[in-house]
Amino acid sequence: QVQLVESGGGLVQAGGSLRLSCAASGSIFAINAMGWYRQAPGKQRELVATITSGGSTNYADSVKGRFTISRDNAKNTVYLQMNSLKPEDTAVYYCRVDSVGFRVYWGQGTQVTVSS
Repeated sequence: QVQLVESGGGLVQAGGSLRLSCAASGSIFAINAMGWYRQAPGKQRELVATITSGGSTNYADSVKGRFTISRDNAKNTVYLQMNSLKPEDTAVYYCRVDSVGFRVYWGQGTQVTVSS
């Protein structure tokens, strides 16, 4: 079966940086896109950034200029470099893989906490 393993979350001070990683493995024939979503307590899950198999990227307006999404095709891994972190970035961050046939897979989530 498909598994997404996330890492890199933690506690940082405002203005600091973190890098999240998500490695996909299992029965995936082809990946159309990978991305990151986040959910704060009491809030809806929202898109942070996505990257297609062709390398095209998309970012939420709130993170443009601060976050960078990238991928390593050999490792089937997607990364999220987060710079200039703000307290409002505090959330659980989830990795997402969109495969062929509109199939979607989610990681377990990793906590990111930014102190004031």
